Amino acid sequence: MAESADRDANRALRARFDEVYGQYQRLRSGLDELQIRLAELRVTERSDDGQVTAVVGARGEVISVEVAPSVFHDRDAPALSRKITETVLRASRAAVAATHELVAGYLPPGSPSVEFLRTHDFGALLGRADAVLSRGE
Repeated sequence: MAESADRDANRALRARFDEVYGQYQRLRSGLDELQIRLAELRVTERSDDGQVTAVVGARGEVISVEVAPSVFHDRDAPALSRKITETVLRASRAAVAATHELVAGYLPPGSPSVEFLRTHDFGALLGRADAVLSRGE
């Protein structure tokens, strides 16, 4: 009876190992594609009045800002500055969300890395390691 239980436990462990290894292989094979897609990711946002257009990359870095000639009729530099800043910030937030969604598609559901991308909380990233260390495994 103990042998049967051992065999069952070994089969379960092997099945779990195969599952985890399969997830790793899918993740590893997708990393090149993910890097290319992140490098190519561009998010464009326009101000509410369409006078300012901001393009940002995957990390929210500004690629370009375009200003319509009509903004110069007002000659209100502070308003233009606010409009540019707001548009760039909206584009950056959208880029972060798009990056999170893209990366999440390559990682297992519930991955601490995905949670870290969403929250920037190192506790989420290191939570599993902390739990293992606290148990002395």
